Amino acid sequence: MNSFWNKKEENNRFTYNFSSFKKVSIIAVLMTSLTINMGFAKEHTKENLNKIYHVYVGNDYIGAVSDENAIQEVITSKEKEASQQFKELSMDASSSVKIIPEQVFTNETKDADTLSKLKQSLVAKSDAFTILVNHKPVVSLKNTEAYEKTVQLLKLQYISQPELDKLAKNQSTNNLPELQAGESRLLDISFKQDVSGISQKVTPTQILTPEQAVNYLMTGYLEQDSYKIQSGDVLGSVAKKHNLTTSELLALNPDVTVDTVLQVGQELNVTVAKPFVNLEVKKKKKVADVIPFKKVVEEDPTMYKGEKVIKQEGANGKKETTYALTSENGKQTAKVAVEEKVIQEPVDQIEVVGTKVISSRGTGEFSWPAVGGYISSGMGERWGAFHRGIDIARPSNYNILAADNGVVSAAGTSGTYGNRIVINHNNGYTTLYGHLSSINVEVGQVVEKGSVIGIMGSTGNSTGTHLHFEVEKNGSLVNPLSYVGR
Repeated sequence: MNSFWNKKEENNRFTYNFSSFKKVSIIAVLMTSLTINMGFAKEHTKENLNKIYHVYVGNDYIGAVSDENAIQEVITSKEKEASQQFKELSMDASSSVKIIPEQVFTNETKDADTLSKLKQSLVAKSDAFTILVNHKPVVSLKNTEAYEKTVQLLKLQYISQPELDKLAKNQSTNNLPELQAGESRLLDISFKQDVSGISQKVTPTQILTPEQAVNYLMTGYLEQDSYKIQSGDVLGSVAKKHNLTTSELLALNPDVTVDTVLQVGQELNVTVAKPFVNLEVKKKKKVADVIPFKKVVEEDPTMYKGEKVIKQEGANGKKETTYALTSENGKQTAKVAVEEKVIQEPVDQIEVVGTKVISSRGTGEFSWPAVGGYISSGMGERWGAFHRGIDIARPSNYNILAADNGVVSAAGTSGTYGNRIVINHNNGYTTLYGHLSSINVEVGQVVEKGSVIGIMGSTGNSTGTHLHFEVEKNGSLVNPLSYVGR
C-alpha cells in the first residue's frame, strides 16, 4: 500500500517537473526569436535611410536634390554671372533660397530637373539704398552715399552750390548780418513730401545713378519723350497729338514762342513732368522800391481853361522792403512784405489849371500872330511853287499868338510844316501856324485870341527862324494880309 502511494507520488513529481521544463524552453525560444528580429530591424534602418534636400526660392517650392553642394554650385554660378555684368556691385543669389533636409528610405529625387529649375528661378540681387516718398519705394541707389548725392543734386536744380553751402553755414549761427538792399538770403530748402530711405536687396537693373534718379524723381520718366516736326505741323496740331494745350507745349519748350516758324526735323519736348517730389525754397530778399509821387491839381479861376502850370515838380520817394519769398519747383508761389522802411518821402507834383471859360468861337477879326516882326515872304508863286501863306520873321520875341478865339484841331509834326498848330475858329475860318520850335497847346483845347500857343522856330522845310501863317475861309485859302493888321 505504501509502496503504491509512494510510486504514485513519484510519478506526479515527474509530471510537474516536465511541465516546468517545457514552459522554460518555450520562453527561451521566444526570447531568442525576438532578439534576432530586433537586431535585423536595427541593421535595416542603418543601411537604407537617405538624406535629401528640399529647395525653395522665396515661397515657391522648386524640388528636391540629393546633393546640397549642387545647390550651392548653382548659387555661386548665378552670383558670378551677375558680377561679370554688374562689376561695381556685390551680388547675392542665396538670400531668397531655403534648403530643408529630410531623412527618407528611398531616394527618388530628380536632381537635374530641380537644379535647372533653380537656375531659372534664381535672381541675383545686390545691396541697395531705396528712396521712399511718403513711405512708398520709388527709386533704388547703390548706397547711402549715392542717396546723399541724389538729395544734393535735387536741391541744386533750384539753388546754387554757394547758396547751399552758405545755408549750412548760416544754420550753425544765430548772429546773421542784416540784409542790404539788393541782397537775398536762402532760409530753407525742403521736400514737400516725406522723403526717407531703407537698405534692402534689389535686382541690379533697378539701381540708378544719382543723375538718373534725379531725372526720374523730378519728371516721373527716365528719359524725355520728343517729337520731330513733320511737314504741315503747327504748334496746335503737335500739342493735340500729345494731349497737350499749346501753352503747355510752349512751357515744355522755352526756346519756342507762338511766332516761331517750325522746321521739319526740329525736335520738341512733349513729356509732361509728373514729379514724385516737390522742393520748396524759402528766401528773404530786401529791395529798394520807388514810392511814386502824387499828382495834385489846383484850380486857378484867373487862368483860362486849358492852361496848365507846374507849380511844384514831383519827386519819387524811396523805401526798402523786405520780402519773404516762397517757390515750389522753381515757380514762385508767394511773396509777402514782412518789413518796410521809408528812406525818402516823395514830393507831390502840384499842377495849376485854369478854370476861366472863354468863347471857342472867333470874333471874325484876326490879330497879328506874332510879337512884332515883318513879312519876309508873301502868299503866291515862289521858287516854282505856290506859297500858301505869309512868313513873319525877326519878331521882338518868339511867342506865337492865337489870331482869334477857337479850338485847337491839330497840334504836332506835319511834313514840310514841321511843328504846326491848326485852330478852328468855329465861324468858317481856320488858321495854321508852322515851323514852331515847340507847341504849348493840345488838341481840343480852347484858346483865347492873343494867347501864347507856341514858340517860333525853324522845323520842317525852313531856311531860318520864322512863322508860316495861313488862313482858310470855308475850306479855301485866303490871303492872310486881307485879315490881319499891324
